[in-house]
Amino acid sequence: MNATAPSAASSVRVDGGRDRSRFWSVLSAALFVPAALAAGLLTLSSERASRCVTYGEQCNTGLPGWLFAWGVGLGAVAFVVVLAAPALRVRQTALAAQLLAECTALLVILSHA
Repeated sequence: MNATAPSAASSVRVDGGRDRSRFWSVLSAALFVPAALAAGLLTLSSERASRCVTYGEQCNTGLPGWLFAWGVGLGAVAFVVVLAAPALRVRQTALAAQLLAECTALLVILSHA
């Protein structure tokens, strides 16, 4: 009856007890720029965007630009928090916020198609 439940930290940490949230944060931040460029090229290759660039017709505003700015800004702040925070739970929450912010910024780019 004196047995305790396994701690939550032991189930969260993998790969020999090492926390990988910093690695995933740096990787997702490094891959954000190529993903944004690919999303921009994909957007420009659509018929509507090419007609807008060529003739100035059927230009769609997409999602507002401030949403992209907030997504990139929040992603950058969350990236710094993941790198600087000493607590595991804070790093994991900031990593989730970073990924959500980066996906939001990419969605804004793709909404202009």
